[in-house]
Amino acid sequence: MSRLTPGQEIEAVVVAVTNDCVFIDLNAKSEGIIDKAEFTDKEGQCSLKEGDKVKAFFTGERGGEMRFTTKLSADKTDNSMLEQAWQSGIPVEGKVEKEIKGGFEVKLGNARAFCPYSQMGFRQKEEAAAYIGRVLTFKIQEYKEKGRNILVSNRAVMEAEHRQQLADISKNITVGSVVKGRVESLQSFGAFVDIDGFKALLPISQVGRGRVEDISTVLQVGQEVQVEVISTDWERERVSVSLKSLMADPWDTASQKYPAGSKHTGTIARVTDYGLFVTLEPGLDGLVHISELQGENRNTNLRVKFKAGSTMEVAVKDVDLDQRRISLRPASSSQQDNDTAQFLGSQQDDGETYNPFAALLKKK
Repeated sequence: MSRLTPGQEIEAVVVAVTNDCVFIDLNAKSEGIIDKAEFTDKEGQCSLKEGDKVKAFFTGERGGEMRFTTKLSADKTDNSMLEQAWQSGIPVEGKVEKEIKGGFEVKLGNARAFCPYSQMGFRQKEEAAAYIGRVLTFKIQEYKEKGRNILVSNRAVMEAEHRQQLADISKNITVGSVVKGRVESLQSFGAFVDIDGFKALLPISQVGRGRVEDISTVLQVGQEVQVEVISTDWERERVSVSLKSLMADPWDTASQKYPAGSKHTGTIARVTDYGLFVTLEPGLDGLVHISELQGENRNTNLRVKFKAGSTMEVAVKDVDLDQRRISLRPASSSQQDNDTAQFLGSQQDDGETYNPFAALLKKK
């Protein structure tokens, strides 16, 4: 590795995590060291493990050790380090002391800085009082008068973290990939699904093969789902996913299940001026054209006689797989056909053709 300069940012692999330090591989004779405290939460859990990659800033060589940091600590910062942080873009920890005109006074080590309201927080803003007393991470935007005039931004740090999170997430959420998520909320137009902390849209048209009127009848908040990513727009932070694409396509077997002449019981899905759309199974609708409806014509208001949701006996006229169309006509039910056959069979006289007049004479 070439000689590092203070403030230089690198990305390296973690080779060891000890009680106090995180060691990173510098591809050199020595390893880099970062204080473990930078990655330890309030419960004492370290977020890094051996093999992870980490970005850090070189702060200098001390006692033969190459020292790095992801941010300058609030209680170990002097003016020379602040100037270096400003020049190199190193994040700095600071304690929000109080609210002043136009923003907040922030203590950075022994120095004091100003953070405007507009530069505190990111997207979900909190009340000003909620920031007082907190130790947050800032980026120095201006460093003047040898540290007597410092302007900082918490928002810049959070925006950078957000961009990095999106970059990491986008590696796994790609078009065509199948991912697991949790339903976060239900809307009239679909559902929002949480995928690794990112909110993706599941449009109502992609929930199932059949038409879904009320999404709450199919999904529940908190439900775990497996979905396919169908579109991504990381510039606008929009991702769309689908349940439907992972379901079997009924058209693949339509010609076998619904051959011409076969009879089926369907449900009227829609009534139009030119006919009835009848659902044979979810995702598979056929059309009974108005010309197939006895006694009806183009002047007839079909919505008066036929209602969506009611059942209808139909026969298949034709299946067009290329156009994904099924032509239907009204038909008697299989039970009606059986009843008729049995009735005709019972009325036949020793194998002779049924004669209604002869049957009437027999009853006398």
